[in-house]
Amino acid sequence: MSPHSLVAPALAATLLALLPSLPAAEPAPPRGATIQLAADARAPGQALNHFWSLCVGAGRANEGLRASWLEQLKVVHDECGFRYVRFHGLFHDDMFVYREVRGEPAYNWQYIDDLFDRMLAAGVRPFVELSFFPKDMAGGPRTQFWWKGNVTPPADYAKWSALVSAFVEHSRARYGEAEVRQWFFEVWNEPDLGAFWDSTRTRYFELYRDTVRAIKAIDPQLRVGGPSTSNFVADGRFDGETAERSKIISLVNPEESEKYPWQPVWMKEFLAYCAREKLPVDFVSTHPYPTDWALDENGKGKGLTRQVGATPRDLRTLRSMVDASPFPKAEIHLTEWSTTPSPRDFAHDSLPAATFIVKANLESAGLADSLSYWTFTDVFEEGGAGNTIFHGGFGLINYQGIVKPAFHAYRMLHALGDETLATASGAIITRHRATGRLTALVYHYPPEMILSVPVSNGSRRTAEETERVGSPTRFKVEFTGLKAGARVTVETLDGAHGDAVAAWEAMGEPASPTREQTTALRSAAKATQRENLQADPSGRVVIERAIAPWSLVLVEQP
Repeated sequence: MSPHSLVAPALAATLLALLPSLPAAEPAPPRGATIQLAADARAPGQALNHFWSLCVGAGRANEGLRASWLEQLKVVHDECGFRYVRFHGLFHDDMFVYREVRGEPAYNWQYIDDLFDRMLAAGVRPFVELSFFPKDMAGGPRTQFWWKGNVTPPADYAKWSALVSAFVEHSRARYGEAEVRQWFFEVWNEPDLGAFWDSTRTRYFELYRDTVRAIKAIDPQLRVGGPSTSNFVADGRFDGETAERSKIISLVNPEESEKYPWQPVWMKEFLAYCAREKLPVDFVSTHPYPTDWALDENGKGKGLTRQVGATPRDLRTLRSMVDASPFPKAEIHLTEWSTTPSPRDFAHDSLPAATFIVKANLESAGLADSLSYWTFTDVFEEGGAGNTIFHGGFGLINYQGIVKPAFHAYRMLHALGDETLATASGAIITRHRATGRLTALVYHYPPEMILSVPVSNGSRRTAEETERVGSPTRFKVEFTGLKAGARVTVETLDGAHGDAVAAWEAMGEPASPTREQTTALRSAAKATQRENLQADPSGRVVIERAIAPWSLVLVEQP
């Protein structure tokens, strides 16, 4: 989460007032079969990397010791395919990792061991974010979040390097060299923001230097990266050692936002520093939220939503930058991403979020090694607990274990094959190489909505208005080359099927549902519409019908 506070409240209010009226700027798409796609099961395909499911985010390490967090992690691994999870606060004091006894460090790995043991048992590995400073090591009193993560670096990094070394050595002893070599080690979180790093850019680069040297001294094959900076910007606010508000460009028209040169924060400087200091960079990381300005920790309105193509556009910029750098083989891991970086944005709970996830990920295929959704669960407490069961939390699953439309988006993306056979605007057909099965995914992101899903803070009004944007269109998906009579299933996510918030509203919006109501909501949230079809004697099946705005349709051979 990126708690910026760089824009005046008056400007923020102006931006938010603009958002609901913008989508009507373009005419509705013409009726008819506007989304059409066909593929033969025997045709050659191109490799498709499921980069969207390599990693997913969570709040902080200590939350991972809760039963509901662990239960939901198992669900998103099994149904959405997530393989790694990243979170803050591994070295925070509530993990009891580090204390000083008569001036000497004392390490305690019990809580980390418990967490990692349970994660690995669920089939998920840690994408290790090395943060924050234990209180006995921190160089000052500044903290972040209600749980008070220490963000001021010590004057001397020797204690930090010793902690990192001891942690890595312990992990190798407990889990084995081969296992730990499959992990990622990311140095800090969003150090460009004073909220997370009470120091300068140079001091962060020095932290990376000392950290990567400590890890590589133990095992050169361990993967280390950074700089883990916040969302792209289009001005010079982060050009200096610390953020400069005077350099902020006031963008008041989202329609013109992409005319500006959006760039990843500190990336060029980080790569140049590492080259100069002869430091390894196994991967680069940053957080391409499609907004500017990002929001504070309470979700206050300080955000401008960028155009809907911002994510793939930003990833192309980053890809070109890395390719031209001294580290062209460095992987690209976007370790936080969502519609917005606000933990109180009702858009996160909505149907449009699901459609945006599918669109942005499919259009970004081949540009990065991971795009990590922030987060898989509403067991998340950066700003404290949510006031009601649907409060705009980041999670794919809410606190009560009720899946949101965004969960279905990742589940359907996971259902795709590993070979692409055909693509069109709004659809893809894939094949599973091992079995030959075909899977198609159709989405209707209405062209009237030129923006990424608009930020909706404080009330559900903007989210509700967004859902009303657009009109139905039609799609036609055709499979050929199947066996005669082959079964094909068609699954639809829309406002009447699988939308948890719609089911909650129909129930009367109970802030604290009874056990029976919670059970009913869990069932309704998973109740997408399903139907079965069969291929004709020639091995052909055609699905042609209307699709409502913001809907997803998954067509697959079971």
